[in-house]
Amino acid sequence: MAVQQAAGPDPYFPDHGDARYRVHRYELALDYRPGPNRLAGSARINAIAGRSPLAEFMLNLSDFKIGRVRVDGRQARYTHRGGKLRVRPAKPIRAGAAFTVEVHWSGNPKPVGSPWGGLGWEELEDGALVASQPIGAPSWYPCNDRPADKASYQISITTPSAYAVVAGGRLLTRTTKASTTTWVYEQAAPTSSYLVGLSIGKYQTVLLGDPGPGGVPQHGHIPAHLLPEFSRDFARQPRMMELFQELFGPYPFDEYAVVVTEEELDVPVEAQGLSLFGANHVDGARGWERLVAHELAHQWFGNSVSIADWRHIWLNEGFAKYAEWLWSERSGGRTAQQLAAAAHRLLSSLPQDLRLADPGRKSMFDDRLYERGGLTVHAVRCAMGDEAFFRMLRGWAGLHRGGAVTTTTFTAHVNRFADEPLNDLFDAWVNRAALPPLPTLIPARPAHPPTNAGSA
Repeated sequence: MAVQQAAGPDPYFPDHGDARYRVHRYELALDYRPGPNRLAGSARINAIAGRSPLAEFMLNLSDFKIGRVRVDGRQARYTHRGGKLRVRPAKPIRAGAAFTVEVHWSGNPKPVGSPWGGLGWEELEDGALVASQPIGAPSWYPCNDRPADKASYQISITTPSAYAVVAGGRLLTRTTKASTTTWVYEQAAPTSSYLVGLSIGKYQTVLLGDPGPGGVPQHGHIPAHLLPEFSRDFARQPRMMELFQELFGPYPFDEYAVVVTEEELDVPVEAQGLSLFGANHVDGARGWERLVAHELAHQWFGNSVSIADWRHIWLNEGFAKYAEWLWSERSGGRTAQQLAAAAHRLLSSLPQDLRLADPGRKSMFDDRLYERGGLTVHAVRCAMGDEAFFRMLRGWAGLHRGGAVTTTTFTAHVNRFADEPLNDLFDAWVNRAALPPLPTLIPARPAHPPTNAGSA
């Protein structure tokens, strides 16, 4: 595992995260009442100071009422405004020392404002969901909100018993007392704060396929009336899982869940071990199957292998886009080369002023980044050939499992597998704005000579 944590603030979101320490584990205990949209919580955060003593440190947390804050069991001073909870321990924390923060908070959770609308905790007509990318996590819990600061999580959530709670990770216990039920989930794998997913609603749970011994359990959580459409739309997800494990390496988490909400979502959203879809993404005709593949692929690229900061988001979205093309190619649809050509035609008709290496905050979710990211991965495949390319890809997902990476990391990794350095390719596709020519896939050489070799 390689973690490359930026030394300073994230250039796109300098108010989020504190690079002076890192978190090892979050233990969250929440009580949520959907009717009044009331959340009360406590967090126990195990962290490690950086290279300098900590006289104070910062957590991100939205506008909640703070009950108390303690550091290593002792009452701490704090200020809380502008989404920042600044904590001053009773005595400074030594450089490199482990410490524990305890925070109690309560209030009415609401999304964090952003250029893309509200992010994070969203109250639904009957329930709630969390979709935090990129800065929505503080809408519901205190965190060091930077993608490279990955930690394990245990989340306990108490709700009225009529509601189901789905979170990324393994369900440890579900305990009902009187009219409430407490759900406890464990996500042992290192997880970025924005990837902690959660959904509270009235769902029917189904098993997707038969994982078999050693397989990956896959569950769907959907409103009962959407079950017929869901059963067709997600029927091929177990085959996607098999394909992606063949191409990318072992699935990096214990299990995988998909949730379909009653309401419409602009786009599906990935979380660690969990993806959230809107009712509008279920049509009974597999009309959105490419997005099923896209969100599943993010479990490898974006979730397990995360980015050190948001400048490198193309590493998340380019690989997930290319996974759509690989699924199409391997399931009888258009080939990756055909889809790459369509993406190239589209980009040729649009402004060419976006650099993948640093798209800027305003363009980090631009459709052009997704398409050009997929084309860049395709260009690497074309330059390397399939055997070396997929060996490189499995190595990338395996070597950096649980870690955080940069574009430079990826370039160096590719060059270790390529016959000759691909620096010029990356310079053209990643560092420059002008669109390079369409890359062409080299036909794979046959593994064995043709059966008629040598015949007259």
